[in-house]
Amino acid sequence: MSTPSIKRALRGDFNDEKQVSAKEQHELYSKADEMEPFDEAALKEKWTAFLSTLSDRPNLKATLSNVPKLEADCTLLLEIDNGIQDDLITSIRPQLVSYLRRELRNSKINLKTKITEVKHEKRIYLDGDRYEEMVKKNPDLAYFKKKLNLDF
Repeated sequence: MSTPSIKRALRGDFNDEKQVSAKEQHELYSKADEMEPFDEAALKEKWTAFLSTLSDRPNLKATLSNVPKLEADCTLLLEIDNGIQDDLITSIRPQLVSYLRRELRNSKINLKTKITEVKHEKRIYLDGDRYEEMVKKNPDLAYFKKKLNLDF
């Protein structure tokens, strides 16, 4: 299969017998039927190799620092913290998925993101809040405060 030539086209020399439809070209070049199995170790290796190409984008590199979990049907589930990280991943998802499909030789690979809520501890700023936290740890403190008529 050769590439089209402008000179031949201008002369009217079309080689119709070797023409391949767009669908056939897509099947030839995308390898849509490849389904080689892979494990989490191979995924981690290729994932870190892709991360090394992102040295100019530190935010994206930090977002992708967690290796996704391998689920059924070659679906990769990447847990992220917020919507901003989801936007970063959306911008690079086609490049990342095609890289993984090519390197792991599996055309069924798909990447999903899941925003997980990170629970932050309540920061204690006021004296009343400190007292309540200390009472949770040691209930006898409330007894002594009442018995000795203490105040903060």
